[in-house]
Amino acid sequence: MTLTINDPAPDFEAETTEGRISFHDWMGGSWAVLFSHPKDFTPVCTTELGYMARIKPEFDRRDVKIIGLSVDPVDRHAKWASDIAETQGYAPNYPVIADSDFAVSTLYGMLPAGTGGDPLARTPAENQTVRNVFVIGPDKKIKLVLVYPMTTGRNFDEVLRVIDSLQLTARHRVATPVNWTQGDDVIIAGSVSDDEAHRIYPNGWQAPRPYIRIVPQPS
Repeated sequence: MTLTINDPAPDFEAETTEGRISFHDWMGGSWAVLFSHPKDFTPVCTTELGYMARIKPEFDRRDVKIIGLSVDPVDRHAKWASDIAETQGYAPNYPVIADSDFAVSTLYGMLPAGTGGDPLARTPAENQTVRNVFVIGPDKKIKLVLVYPMTTGRNFDEVLRVIDSLQLTARHRVATPVNWTQGDDVIIAGSVSDDEAHRIYPNGWQAPRPYIRIVPQPS
């Protein structure tokens, strides 16, 4: 099963470091970021979990809930959290799923269906495909999928930038150009006719080409 943009985000129940959750109920009406890890006590993931804890207020400000996942039991997550705090300065302040039965990893297509056995007997290399970021909207649909190799730490500032774009374009019929950040000009969506655009933007727009209609970011 391969999940792509606009697919429904599968619901599941799982044990986490903050108790058992039902994913969709846990999300409520918020956005969510689910980011996964192949195993506890792996070096790159340790830096990622600590950084996410440090910038969690930025996700809170955008009404985005964070949840991690690692293919290890919950008791190991607790021990790993101590290492993360000591080495990164921040312990996870969000739930981390204990996917020791591989249920979520297989449901989300990160491991092959039928994967089983003792999670502690598996190496990080065997779980190396469990390195995804899923951004999920309040409608419980997938808005972004990122897949990283084990050797490359993820850029969660970029995830925040994408969420800013997703939230803006969900409210307004615009698109964001290359390297856009908050406050930059945007592009009128192709689904908006020129007649509609004149009603929405009575002051007009810049158009280096007829299909590139540039306006200030809507407030």
